[in-house]
Amino acid sequence: MKTGARTLIEALQREGVDTIFGYPGGVVLPIYDELYDSSVRHILVRHEQAAAHAADGYARASGRVGVCLATSGPGACNLVTGIATAYMDSIPIVALTGQVPTALLGNDAFQESDITGITMPVTKHNYLVKDVADLDRVVQEAFYVARTGRPGPVLVDLPKDVTTSVAKSNPVPEAVSLRGYQPTYQGHVRQIDKALDLITGAERPLIYAGGGVVLSGASAELLEFAETAAVPVTTTLMGLGAVPGDHPLNLGMLGMHGTQSANYAVTECDLLLAIGARFDDRVTGKIETFAPNATVIHIDIDPAEIGKNKKVDVPIVGDVKAVLQALLRRMQKRGDTANWVSRINAWKAQYPLRFRDDDHLRPQYVIRELSDVLKGEGIITSEVGQNQMWTALYYRFTKPRTWITSGGLGTMGYGFPAAIGAHYACPDVPVVDVAGDGSFQMNIQELGTVAHYRIPVKVMILNNMYLGMVRQWQELFYDRRYSYTELPPVDFVKIANAYGVDGIRVDAKDGVREAIETALATDGPFVLDFRVEREENVFPMVPAGAAINEMIGVRQ
Repeated sequence: MKTGARTLIEALQREGVDTIFGYPGGVVLPIYDELYDSSVRHILVRHEQAAAHAADGYARASGRVGVCLATSGPGACNLVTGIATAYMDSIPIVALTGQVPTALLGNDAFQESDITGITMPVTKHNYLVKDVADLDRVVQEAFYVARTGRPGPVLVDLPKDVTTSVAKSNPVPEAVSLRGYQPTYQGHVRQIDKALDLITGAERPLIYAGGGVVLSGASAELLEFAETAAVPVTTTLMGLGAVPGDHPLNLGMLGMHGTQSANYAVTECDLLLAIGARFDDRVTGKIETFAPNATVIHIDIDPAEIGKNKKVDVPIVGDVKAVLQALLRRMQKRGDTANWVSRINAWKAQYPLRFRDDDHLRPQYVIRELSDVLKGEGIITSEVGQNQMWTALYYRFTKPRTWITSGGLGTMGYGFPAAIGAHYACPDVPVVDVAGDGSFQMNIQELGTVAHYRIPVKVMILNNMYLGMVRQWQELFYDRRYSYTELPPVDFVKIANAYGVDGIRVDAKDGVREAIETALATDGPFVLDFRVEREENVFPMVPAGAAINEMIGVRQ
C-alpha cells in the first residue's frame, strides 16, 4: 500500500527521470514530501515558466523527456507559455500540475484553474487523474505519447486527494497500446522509389532540412544521403547543427534572415526535398513564390503537415531517420549535379555573410569570437530577436542538439532557463546563453537558480538598450518611429553580483575574446554584458509578404 505521491515518484523513476524542474505550492506538498527522500533531483527555479523552459532545454539537449512540476492555479498557469513553446517546436516534456481535490473541481476553489482545458490547444495530450489506481498507467502513457511519433508536451493534472490516497498497486503494463494512436515510422516503399527517381533525375535538387532531422536523430543519415546524392542542403532555424556548418554542401539557414545563397537556391531549384520541416511562413515568405519551379518531396512523421502550407508532389509519411535509411539502402545511382553545385558555390563566394568589421563593438563580431573560442562546440541557447538571428547566422554549429532556441513561438525569456536544463542534460558540456537585454530581463530572476546550485551557465548579453528586432522593423517600415522599444540602461553586472554571480561589462571590441575566455574558465555561472552598437540590424532580411529572393540590406 502506498500513496499516490509515492506511486508518482516511482513511476517517474521507471521512466528514467533523473531531474525535475519545479516550484512548490500547497496542493503538491505530498509530492514534494516524497521528493525529499527520492533519488530524483529537483531543481528549484524562481518562476514556474522557467521550470517549463528548463524541462524543454533538457529535452532538446538530451533527446529524453523533460519534466516540470508546479502547483495548481497560478503555478500551473505560469507553465503555459513554456508548454506552448515546446508544442510549437515538437519537444517532449511532461508537465505535472497540482490540482484542488476532486470534490472541489468546478467550484472555483482557492487556486483552482482548469489547466487541462487551458492547455488543450498546446499539448499533444493531457490527463486529469481522478483515481489513484490510474496513476501508474497515466504516467506511463504520458511519457510514451510525449516521446513517440511527432514529439510534444503532455500535461498530467493531479488533484491533491489523488496524491494522498492510498491504494493497491496495479500491475504496470509491459507496453503501451493506445487505440487511435499508431504513428507511422516506415515510409511507403513505392513513394520512396518514386522520390529516388526524381532525385537522381533532377538537375538542380536541394534538400530543405528542418528540426525533425534533429528530433529523429537522423543527422548522420542526412549527411550521408546528401554526400551520396551530391545534393546541397539548407536548414531551417531549428535544423541548424544537423549538417556541420563548414560542410561544403551546407548553404546555411534559409528564409526571412537566411543566407542569400540558400534563398537563391530554393528559388532556382527544380526539385525540393523537404525533410522534417513544415514550410513555416518565416521560411517560405510569399508561399506562391517559394520553390516555384520545383517538384516537391516531403518527408514528415506527421501526416497533418504534408500539404498543409505547400502543395506536395510526393508525400512520404514516416520517421525521418527510418526514411533516410531506406533511401540510402535503395539508392543505386546518383544524379549529375556538378553544374548546380558549382553555381551554388559561386553564389556562396559572391554573397557571403558580411557585417561592418571596424573598431565598433558589433554583435556579429561577438558571436564570431564565441564560435572561434568554442570551435563550434558547446551548447548554445538563445533568447528571441536579433540575438537569436545573429547567433544562427554567425555561430558555426558542428553537431545536432547543440543549438537550443524557441523557433515556432518565438518566446522571449526562453534561453536562460533552457540553458539551465541543457546543463543538467549534458553536465560536462559548456553551455552559453546568447541574450538580448530585453529578453534576459524576462526571466532574470533565474540568476537566483544558477547562483543557488552554482550552475556553470554563461550568459552573453548583446545589450543595445532596445527591443532590437522590433526597433529594426520600426526603422525599416515605420520611418524610425521608435514607439516604446527603447530600454533604459541596466547594470547587469551589478544585478548578477547581487545574486552572487560574477560578471564583466565589455564596451570595446578588443575586450571581447578575453571576456569570453574568462567567463568560460570561471567555475559557476557568469554574466557578460556586451554594450554593442545600438542600431545594428540583422541582414539579410526578407520583408513580410515578399518572396525569399527579395532580400534587403545586402550588397549585390
